[in-house]
Amino acid sequence: MVDHELDDLKREFLAEAEEKAREMQAALEAERTRDSLERLTYLAHQLKGSGGSYGFAKISADAAEIERAVESLVDLESDAGVEERIQQHVISLRSEIDRRIKELAR
Repeated sequence: MVDHELDDLKREFLAEAEEKAREMQAALEAERTRDSLERLTYLAHQLKGSGGSYGFAKISADAAEIERAVESLVDLESDAGVEERIQQHVISLRSEIDRRIKELAR
């Protein structure tokens, strides 16, 4: 595959990742329900798998941490430490996505 074709695929992935990260942030700011936590886990799982495929190890690692942290919330019980960890990883994830988008724009 030619480099510019791979870069196009990476740009497409990052655009989708950016949208997923925004949705994750919105889920964190909304009322906590089983459905919202399942959606958050699903989005993190998708980014975890596909991030590494495109060579974005940090995106994959942050997504894996989000997935693990959300899964540790039992029966929707609030755990400030876990929720803070999730928030920090979402912020890190969004920052890494933005950084990678800027790199590919050059």
